[in-house]
Amino acid sequence: MRLPLEGRRAVVTGGATGIGAAISERLRADGASVLVAGLDDAVVKDACERIRAVNGPGAVVGFVGDLAVEGVAESMLVHADTELGGLDILVNNAGGGVIAPTFEHTVATVRATIDNNLMTTIWTTLAALPRMVAAGGGRIVNIGAESVRNGLTDHAIYNAAKGGVHGLAVGLAREFAAYGITVNTVAPSYTRTDELDTRRREGLTPARLEVVIEDAVELIPIGRAGEVEEVAAAVAYLVREDSRFVTGQTLSVNGGSSMS
Repeated sequence: MRLPLEGRRAVVTGGATGIGAAISERLRADGASVLVAGLDDAVVKDACERIRAVNGPGAVVGFVGDLAVEGVAESMLVHADTELGGLDILVNNAGGGVIAPTFEHTVATVRATIDNNLMTTIWTTLAALPRMVAAGGGRIVNIGAESVRNGLTDHAIYNAAKGGVHGLAVGLAREFAAYGITVNTVAPSYTRTDELDTRRREGLTPARLEVVIEDAVELIPIGRAGEVEEVAAAVAYLVREDSRFVTGQTLSVNGGSSMS
């Protein structure tokens, strides 16, 4: 039986931990060869080894670099060209920022939040698009945020960055539809990860962040946080051939925390 992504080549930014790791694992399980990008060499190598252990020795390669820096995304995609033979799927998952009350932000924290979320997406997408145009199509999925819609506690600056990610997807979807490229956003609500669970068990999360998490879960009618595999499943659908008529959309994986 042919796997749905067999023969496809995927790049997942921030693909070694949390939601990104689940996405990398799911795309490989569905048959794609995967480039896992991250900031830490040891973490990226460990993620690649885990994926190979589960799915066999197929093409899983790593890349380490700060995608917020101009030029690094191009280097990453040259690596994908060399190691995977090209690019069919881009998942812009790299992110992270400072979650804090607005008046507690500094110039440095604002810039870091914009760089980590929006600039990584912009530079990587700009590097990927010429390749997809030349190839006659492709799939781009941005990982956005449910907080853009529900105004979650302490997320204003983060939402400015993620809101840009949402808006970029809509603009690109219309501009590049004629080239066979679809661009969509998956917007998770609060989603538990092993990394954050460990920090919470060890008492390493700030008290204010615990308040934010409690508020986030209270907004979810299903009554729990999301799971990384649930976000990965949404991404897996949007990069498959049977989603070819879906573009410019935001798919919320949110347990009903906002509805429309």
